[in-house]
Amino acid sequence: MLRSFLERAACGCLAAALAFGTPQFAAAESSQSSNHDAQGDSHRVPTAAAGVKHVFVIVLENKNYAVTFGSSTQDPYLQNTLVPEGALLTQYYGTGHVSLDNYISLISGQAPTQDTDDDCIPNLTSSIGNYNNVDQTGWAAQGQVVAQGGCIYAKDVPNLPRQLDKAGLSWRGYMEDMGNDPTRESATCGHPAIGVGTDNTNSAVAPSSSVPLGDAYATRHDPFMYFHSIIDDQAYCGKHVVNLNALASDLKSADTTPNLVFITPNLCNDGHDGSGTGATGTTCANGQPGGLTSADAFLKTWVPQITNSPAFKQDGLLLITFDESNYATESVSENASGQEVVSINYTGQTCCDQQPGANLSGVRPATLTLVDTSSLLEQLVFNGYGGDRIGAVLLSPFIKAGSTSDTPYNHYSMLRSIEDIFHLDHIGYAADDRRTSYHLDTIGEDEDIFESGAGTGRSHEPGNNGETPYVKLPF
Repeated sequence: MLRSFLERAACGCLAAALAFGTPQFAAAESSQSSNHDAQGDSHRVPTAAAGVKHVFVIVLENKNYAVTFGSSTQDPYLQNTLVPEGALLTQYYGTGHVSLDNYISLISGQAPTQDTDDDCIPNLTSSIGNYNNVDQTGWAAQGQVVAQGGCIYAKDVPNLPRQLDKAGLSWRGYMEDMGNDPTRESATCGHPAIGVGTDNTNSAVAPSSSVPLGDAYATRHDPFMYFHSIIDDQAYCGKHVVNLNALASDLKSADTTPNLVFITPNLCNDGHDGSGTGATGTTCANGQPGGLTSADAFLKTWVPQITNSPAFKQDGLLLITFDESNYATESVSENASGQEVVSINYTGQTCCDQQPGANLSGVRPATLTLVDTSSLLEQLVFNGYGGDRIGAVLLSPFIKAGSTSDTPYNHYSMLRSIEDIFHLDHIGYAADDRRTSYHLDTIGEDEDIFESGAGTGRSHEPGNNGETPYVKLPF
């Protein structure tokens, strides 16, 4: 059963651990017509999280649980400060490989199209992406869009920002570096031209005289840019999707802090680029080490500003996670053409009985070509539909420090949790209530992140121990 990680707080056993206030927000009505199955699930589960009124989300990139919360020495702030101060979700999974499908699932509950499954990048060797409309042909169960390809969803596809609007709640997306190079994207609502051009934001621009700070904003890490209901009104979009620089001012008071704060660091500070070692040839375009080193530095800069803000102190919840894991194994063989075939294999593990969706069923394993020459074929192989195990950390005045949960969750769970906090309908796969082998527990039977204080509960991937190669994903 896909439960939010706050849902279990409905049982009375958590009263001693929590001091939540009464609900402030009325449930939002479904904005979808009844002629298809796109409207959200209206079933409301009581939650002790009614006191949370400001949710902060930080999404980092491409790191495996066993490294991030185990063997790595690059992220001491995350491991040794934030984990003991909050709750560690040890069985939290990405919903796909590669990046974009994870971000879209976080704010809409939509499974991928054939294109969003590949970051809307038809040619990985050039990293030049497409930015075109989803070619929707219908609706499937649980509000899933049926389409073979495309990237930008139609106006009537539900998403969390529009749910918040209808409920009278505020939101903002804060995108680091957006607009630094105005020839690539604007400083607000930054995205390529629809259907007539290419997405040139898939790799970073190094600092130069014309772009002093460089530009490592990536449209594919900004999920709001993939919904016509957000981008079609430029004034609305420009107000809601802004450069990260605006956050410091917004945090000054609870009244100026949006109910939902969604933060995407740049390609270096989210850990995507660079090795984290600072070794020659492995740094980000701006010369910083990247990897978990830069991600940890980003958290050390911004998390205290968030947790010391009036909104967080009053009623805040901060969620920190990654889009997907970069754990992979490598195999080498020779094909009939005499090419050396180097395959980088991703398990694609899922949790919570995650479904592939209406558009990917039967297309695993999937292969993406990186290099194809007369002597070498290098390819990525995705053997499952999921994004593998990544973990997540939650901080809140309402969370007991040092608590853990080994209940499986994924990005759909996070969406469901946020919807529960704000008393919104469940949309897309966040509305999936089926019981599975992962979720046979009923409310109250599972150890809850708000109540537990039993150590860190850290574990490693089977057979990994932090020693198996971790591959730098090109997306």
